Amino acid sequence: MDNFWITGAVRAIKALSYVYDLFTFPVYLILQRPWEKRKASRRIKAKPVAKDEHSIVYRNVDPIGPMHTLMVRQQIDTLEAMLKWVAGVHGSKRCLGTRQILAEEDELQPNGRIFKKYKMGEYEWKSFVEVESLAASFSRGLNELGLTARKNIVVFAETREEWMIAAHACFKQNLTIVTIYSTLGDDAIAHGINETKVDTVITSHELLPKFKRLLQKVPEVKNIIYMEDQLKKADTKGYKEGVRLLPFQHIIKVGSASSAASVSPSSEDTAIIMYTSGSTGVPKGVLLSHKNVIATLKAYCNAVVIKSDDVFMGYLPLAHVFELLSESVCLLNGVPIGYSSPLTMIDSSSKIQKGCKGDASVLHPTCLTSVPLILDRISKGINEKVKRSGQFRQAIFNFAYEYKLKWTKRGYDTPIFDRLIFGAAKQVLGGRVRLILSGGAPLSPETHMQVKLCLCVTVTQGYGLTETCSCATVMDPYDRSTGRVGAPTTVCDISLENWEEAGYKVTDIPNPRGEIVIGGDNISAGYYNLFDKTKEDFFFKDGKQWFRTGDIGEVHPDGAIKITDRKKDLVKLQFGEYVSLGKVESELKTCPLVDNICVYGDANKNYTVALLVPNRHYLEETASNYGITFTSFEELCNSPTLEKAVLEALVDHSKKCNLQKFEIPGAVKLVPEAWSPDMGLVTAAFKLKRKAVQERYKHEISRMYAS
Repeated sequence: MDNFWITGAVRAIKALSYVYDLFTFPVYLILQRPWEKRKASRRIKAKPVAKDEHSIVYRNVDPIGPMHTLMVRQQIDTLEAMLKWVAGVHGSKRCLGTRQILAEEDELQPNGRIFKKYKMGEYEWKSFVEVESLAASFSRGLNELGLTARKNIVVFAETREEWMIAAHACFKQNLTIVTIYSTLGDDAIAHGINETKVDTVITSHELLPKFKRLLQKVPEVKNIIYMEDQLKKADTKGYKEGVRLLPFQHIIKVGSASSAASVSPSSEDTAIIMYTSGSTGVPKGVLLSHKNVIATLKAYCNAVVIKSDDVFMGYLPLAHVFELLSESVCLLNGVPIGYSSPLTMIDSSSKIQKGCKGDASVLHPTCLTSVPLILDRISKGINEKVKRSGQFRQAIFNFAYEYKLKWTKRGYDTPIFDRLIFGAAKQVLGGRVRLILSGGAPLSPETHMQVKLCLCVTVTQGYGLTETCSCATVMDPYDRSTGRVGAPTTVCDISLENWEEAGYKVTDIPNPRGEIVIGGDNISAGYYNLFDKTKEDFFFKDGKQWFRTGDIGEVHPDGAIKITDRKKDLVKLQFGEYVSLGKVESELKTCPLVDNICVYGDANKNYTVALLVPNRHYLEETASNYGITFTSFEELCNSPTLEKAVLEALVDHSKKCNLQKFEIPGAVKLVPEAWSPDMGLVTAAFKLKRKAVQERYKHEISRMYAS
């Protein structure tokens, strides 16, 4: 009876929507002008400028934007010059904001456990003039410590306003900042510090205790400057003798009383040695000059629409080039940056006290960056919530989603559905988010579309690497497609080169394919102290520095690029078929049962296998459907019956994703532990460290193939 009632109600709503469409269609047609949106989406974004049978070079066709022009006129060619200029232009406008933590209190949970939760206040803001002044004081304080031009200094801290102030202070003394991810293991951290011969490290209160162990491995470190905590005083006892521990504010105080002169860098000076997240081995230090960073800022300003009332929420690691450049674009354009963290971002975040609002609900951001893993989790969270809401609401949501998808593809907006059906989802991030910038890895078309429709936002995908200063391609603001990363930006050319071994050629029909090689002012000079590796991956030609990415791309007729493979991810199976492990993983991650997955292919076998971190909620639901009782998640993951059920679900999902038979895993192992950066199995941007995962689970892989 319930199903009959639900079906009838949905049919009635469909009939009403049909009548609504009939009467409102002429109005929407005139007001929304969908043909213009479709035309703008299809427009040519880049064209070939050179071509032969081995390679083809593409260049953006758009003119440079007003901010790019202004930067050239104002001769802004370093980050130091940029901050001085924006402080003069934006003065007392809000610049960097930090949410106040009023107290940390015990909160009793329904299961009887007690968790520590934050009682949070409002955001406190520093103006552009204040940020510039604090950076100047901190820079003079560093000078008083004996740090002189072109010396290296490590910034090892979570994303927060002091990180940005410290970085710009270093630029004012022509110091090179060495960025190291806060999630790396001790050996990788020590490698970065020792390789760059650093004697001063800037860290945070939370990470300071790591140095009780680390200082034994980094003999040259003599000074540790730590960013203070809002509530707790730092314990500075028990550290290696002879090492000075200095509060961040102390350096500012010393600098305020100092008359040391600043040392302006040149555009060719190295601004940053940015250690990669090390997905293929030991992290490499990438040399990024002021010229590289300024080129990317120009490209981003040309590509992204920035509005006068924009507010940016910063929470991804600033040690990642994508976040650092995104926030730098905000500084350049006078967009205030409010800092957050995954622990306090939304109302339901783990450190937010009951009855207290998350950062997004207080900040009301309009723009933020994300990586595909986070967007995949948002997508699955939406599906899970809809599933739990009951059959009727689920049926209404499914109808609304299909309705919006149909009209969106035709170039229309759906304001009524956005308000009535999707409004609650939009409120999770504060209600004003209009733009999510996604980078770090390919975003699946399914996740892209669902986040775009359910959160009522524009999801703009870009492509870049640390070696290209985060810059290569950005989706056009009017591009309504998914599964592509956009056309080359205005500051670089992109060349496709044949990769004969795997059959990728620029003469392929219907679209040219090949290895992506990027050339322009945004390209790094190379790797720190790695001459042979630099020579292998970088080269100079036609007045440009170029970088071989190892990624395989396909260029569509409008000049937009689709990333199809990665050289290191391709394996040849027993009968000669090539499998792109990254592509298969990207598709399988959209399966509700999958939280994370690593696909492995043995050259002596004719099928792949998969290590799978299951989604707990969906795995427990599957166990319930099979009548399996359990006492722990580990017990569930070790169940042969569940393993078989998950494999069947994975095979069904693979077929929906149009994967070839040889691409579909033939066996699966459920892994109970979530892969995190501190385990060394994923990078700080949550990209798989494939070799590390395979090494850790080599016995499980052997057993899968043996079975």
